Amino acid sequence: MHTTSINRTLTLAGFIPAGKPGNRNQARRRVAALILLSRRLGMEPGSGGKLFARVAVVCLCFLFAVGTPAQQSNRPPRFTTIDAPGAGNNTLPFGINALGAIVGYYLDAANVYHGFLRTPNGAFTKIDAPGASTGPYEGTIAMGLNIEGAVTGYYFDSSVVSHGYVRAPNGGITTFDAVAPAGLTGSQGTFSVAISLGGTIAGFYVDATNVTHGFVRSPSGAITTFDPVGSLATYTAYFSAFNPEGAITGWYSDSSGVNHGYVRARDGGITTFDAGAGAGLNQGTISGSINLFGVTTGLYLDATNVYHGFVRYPGGAVTMVNVPGAGTGAYQGTVSSNINLEGVITGQYVDANYLNHGFVRAAGGSIATFDDPDAGTGAYQGTVPLANDAEGGITGYYVDASNVYHGFLLTP
Repeated sequence: MHTTSINRTLTLAGFIPAGKPGNRNQARRRVAALILLSRRLGMEPGSGGKLFARVAVVCLCFLFAVGTPAQQSNRPPRFTTIDAPGAGNNTLPFGINALGAIVGYYLDAANVYHGFLRTPNGAFTKIDAPGASTGPYEGTIAMGLNIEGAVTGYYFDSSVVSHGYVRAPNGGITTFDAVAPAGLTGSQGTFSVAISLGGTIAGFYVDATNVTHGFVRSPSGAITTFDPVGSLATYTAYFSAFNPEGAITGWYSDSSGVNHGYVRARDGGITTFDAGAGAGLNQGTISGSINLFGVTTGLYLDATNVYHGFVRYPGGAVTMVNVPGAGTGAYQGTVSSNINLEGVITGQYVDANYLNHGFVRAAGGSIATFDDPDAGTGAYQGTVPLANDAEGGITGYYVDASNVYHGFLLTP
């Protein structure tokens, strides 16, 4: 879809109402300043989440009062390709924070992984954790980013055992393990995937018996492990696993290999849920994102192996998300990836030819679709959005006609 068509579709869907042009970066700075102020007042997850949420709501009200750039601008949406310097055939952005910084990883020409942090003005910082191996398909993965610029992820050592790390905004890197690495083998270890405003980290680890468990790491380094009742493998969501009250979402697999979603409260209480049918191996519910108000989104795989997106509200009500044009064959359908502060969801849908397309769903339910203009049009190519910010910025990746992966940023 051309940018003029995207602009028209997004306007009709309510994402770009007519108005006066605004300053995207100025609005970002205002909202970010309010969020950081709430933290400096001691209102971060783990130190009074209810109060933090009330201040965050004030931030949102301020945002709506001044109008987001997406609400103020008539400019057509713009695609920016993100190729990390030195990337071989893979650049994969995973998330975007409130300031417009993007985190992800890439594969270099020697097939070694490196994390990256991209500033809003397009500057790249390469992230290599100390101890990361430099063999093929080893190295450093970056997956989580908070508004302060702290990054978390994991790296593989020479035994292909995974270890977590956190990179401070000043560049200092601390490594850690949720499970003692002694005796572990390849594909086991610690996978750190999300970081909150206050520096709390969520992820999962694979123990020496190949069982996967969830964990939370406090800013001081204390680690708490958890598993929902009935879990034989527990995973946390990735980039947006946390909300400001300290709740975490994710999924787990039961003894039959069926997936179920969960929300873990800051006090450790866990609520499990199922968004839809599908009770076979690898079917069921995967919860992938939670916002300020405790609304979650993700996907479920039904009994015929078709994907459906969903929105789940704190009271337990579930709304299905099925994009018009999504295929209805096995492993086709709709995948909801991320929900932002305003309740806007982004994700992908797979059509009847197994081509990927992006979509964005407003809180009211209207849906707009889009394709990166440089994306390929063959099976398993196309556009795959992974995260969106409160102002309508969307990041993810596309696969071109040569099956090369590139990141993208869609700016309204």
